[in-house]
Amino acid sequence: MPAAKLPIFKQLAYACGMIGWSVMTNIIIVMLPYFYLPPSSSGLIPLVPQLLVFGVLNIMSIIAASGRFVDAVFDPFIASLSDKSKNPKGRRIPFMKWTILPSIVFCSLTFFPVVRAESMKNAAWITFTLVCFFMAATSYIIPYNALLPEMTDTAAEKVKLSSLQQVGFVIGIIISAMVNNFADLVQHIFHVIDRDSAVQYTIWGLCAFAGLIMLVPVLAIDERKYSSSKPTHLPLLPAIRKTFENSNFKYYLISDFAYYMSLSIISSGLLFFLTVLLHLPESMGGALMGAMVLFSLVFYPGVNYLSKKIGKKAIVLFSFGLLSLIFVAIFFLGKFPLSPTAQIYILVLSASFPLASLGILPNAILAEIAQSEAKRTGENREGMFFAVKYLFVKLGQTLGIALFAFLTVYGKDPGHDYGLRLNGICGCVLCLLAIVFFSRFKERRVVD
Repeated sequence: MPAAKLPIFKQLAYACGMIGWSVMTNIIIVMLPYFYLPPSSSGLIPLVPQLLVFGVLNIMSIIAASGRFVDAVFDPFIASLSDKSKNPKGRRIPFMKWTILPSIVFCSLTFFPVVRAESMKNAAWITFTLVCFFMAATSYIIPYNALLPEMTDTAAEKVKLSSLQQVGFVIGIIISAMVNNFADLVQHIFHVIDRDSAVQYTIWGLCAFAGLIMLVPVLAIDERKYSSSKPTHLPLLPAIRKTFENSNFKYYLISDFAYYMSLSIISSGLLFFLTVLLHLPESMGGALMGAMVLFSLVFYPGVNYLSKKIGKKAIVLFSFGLLSLIFVAIFFLGKFPLSPTAQIYILVLSASFPLASLGILPNAILAEIAQSEAKRTGENREGMFFAVKYLFVKLGQTLGIALFAFLTVYGKDPGHDYGLRLNGICGCVLCLLAIVFFSRFKERRVVD
């Protein structure tokens, strides 16, 4: 039981942490390929060789996957340290405080190559900086997420705080997607001629802003007052093993893994679906992502209301079912009796409800699983539950990107697009797999 109820302004302060973390992590996702392997029209110069491995993956994909792999392995370690911490100021906030500065530094340094030309030295440099950044960011987000079950009591409170957290994540996506827009302003206002420098100054500024926002929950929330959880005494490996002994958690984990793998297919393929299957300009990609993210916000109140009335499980299963149909539609894109623009907007806006519900509810569900397990065993392992979740999220994202890249071998060009369409079938199968496993999840309905 939390020692005190978390007031609304401190709930908003908590959500700020997600904004900052989302800004930096999404800058990496959005800008890394663009900055190091830019299109010819960007005004940037290529900085790493366009090498192919096994004829499928380029060097940038391997670098990003390597950083994510190290990050994923590091998750349980930092979770164990946080769960066992006996710091008098709390188990979570002290970790968060000391990881903000290295996150800013290494995210920014990722975009400062050692050579201003194509070079494998740049590849080695960004591998190093990415690993350091992901380790720092993980050391913030794992304790941060572990606070959610510790500062809430009822299921409704968990859903509400998870909703605010997801809004913060969405705001971070929007800010990170505007790097090039901000770089235009930097060039215009400060008369910066070199486009590379304008982008670098912009990223430094956004990273500093993100770090300040990440500092808000550290300064605003007194963990000792709003959380009464106690350190666990389990060593790392037994803590991981006991986490996997929870059958509900295993069903949750498999469905969450399938979801993030399918989501990576959509993220990786959006520009391909747009330009190859529908013959629309790639400049529409940003507007489509913005429309999907902003439209998803409309469903947040409804998801909160329905979760109280019919439970979270039913909404999650419905969302997976809707996503499976969206993936089937991807297979037939360009063949419907509608204009290409109508097809892509219907597809993207249809994905808004699953994006909202599967953004809000899984963290609230996991918080309940972790809290229930703490009551049953007397061991507070909230950090480990979230660490294992994010391990599988990152593996799902990496495998989703790899699957998309592999299927492009079977066609990714106009008139030869079967590989792109196969991604729709694979995404549908993944969503159906998520339905099968999550249907076995046992939801404990509690009237708040």
